[in-house]
Amino acid sequence: MDKIVIEGGNRLVGEVTVSGAKNAVLPLMAASLLVDGWNTFSNVPRLRDIETFKVLLNHMGSEISADKKSGILKIRTRDVKRPEAPYEMVKTMRASVLVLGPLVSRFKRARVSLPGGCAIGARPIDLHLMGLKKMGAEVSIDHGYVTVSAEKLRGAKIYMDTTTVTGTENLMLAAVHAEGTTVLENAALEPEVVCLADALNMMGADITGAGTEVIRINGVRELKPVDLRVIPDRIEAGTFMVAAAMTRGNVLIKDCPYGSLDSLNIKLREAGAEVIEEENGVRVIGDYPIRSIDIKTLPHPGFPTDMQAQMTAMMSIASGLSVIKETVFENRFMHIGELKRMGADITIDGRCAIVRGVKSLGGAPLMATDLRASASLILAGLVAEGKTEVSRIYHLDRGYERIEEKLKGLGARIERVKE
Repeated sequence: MDKIVIEGGNRLVGEVTVSGAKNAVLPLMAASLLVDGWNTFSNVPRLRDIETFKVLLNHMGSEISADKKSGILKIRTRDVKRPEAPYEMVKTMRASVLVLGPLVSRFKRARVSLPGGCAIGARPIDLHLMGLKKMGAEVSIDHGYVTVSAEKLRGAKIYMDTTTVTGTENLMLAAVHAEGTTVLENAALEPEVVCLADALNMMGADITGAGTEVIRINGVRELKPVDLRVIPDRIEAGTFMVAAAMTRGNVLIKDCPYGSLDSLNIKLREAGAEVIEEENGVRVIGDYPIRSIDIKTLPHPGFPTDMQAQMTAMMSIASGLSVIKETVFENRFMHIGELKRMGADITIDGRCAIVRGVKSLGGAPLMATDLRASASLILAGLVAEGKTEVSRIYHLDRGYERIEEKLKGLGARIERVKE
């Protein structure tokens, strides 16, 4: 098993390029189940979650051709013989449930393991199933699996009580072949949802309203294969932006989706960093001292929960007191115990973290608990005095492509080593 070793204290200076968005690639891979023929996706990052989804599609009978060096992924789903997602795959990656909608839409049946909870909190698929039932599907749950079948899905008006990204995507995927019009109300606004809708429209779907709270899908009979480039990863971009600000660095983040990061841009400026949009990216220049700010996570376009851990690490060395409120997931402060091992002064009060900035952090052996927690510990290690070792970085490899190499290119003293 690998671990990341960091010697803190170096400013980050230079340029870094953002990889393709994992949370956009996975729904696109699921969308390939809707059409016969080779779908081609470029700018695909090398990540553990994408490898897991490839294994899942192979298990079903899909053909896959991948060139990791060029970032091109081709998928053909002509001969899907097993419309199922077994527990062994779903337990390692919750996004596997995205196959539910397209399988029912095209193959009229799907059997998918229930994902259950995860380290950052329970994320049930009740709204996915409610929407499919409204579209005429029969749903049964037995021995930890959900089976959904429908000879023909029909358009329906579906209101989702809470905003759900995967729920919006799953129902959109199911509705493209449904008879009539499906209306999704209180839909997720995330850029990845818009990316999926754009891709489906390129395939021949009829979807309007993506990026707003109401999405309309007029069912079509046939779709054609698509060839498209995956959008940049806004969370990876945001992580490098925080890293530059924390280390008092000067970093140009190329291919940065600036318009998707408004809430982060505002908060970084409040904390004293310069955030400058340039022709080929966004430049972040850190300043000292870092000013304490308050943060409340919300669904997009609010402050992203996937950036909360990174900003908590930054606030741990800010001047003054910060209150960070997590409203999206109920158990997303697991990184705080590890930050406290480095000398951070943080108290948890329900869904709030009260952060009193300290002058410096000290390197320590740390253990990552989830994907974004892993990133926050690495950022803390960049500014800590001495050596920091982050174990269980398989979480990190789920969502960051070669992050240690990219940080090293900016001047960080960081290595991946075998434990």
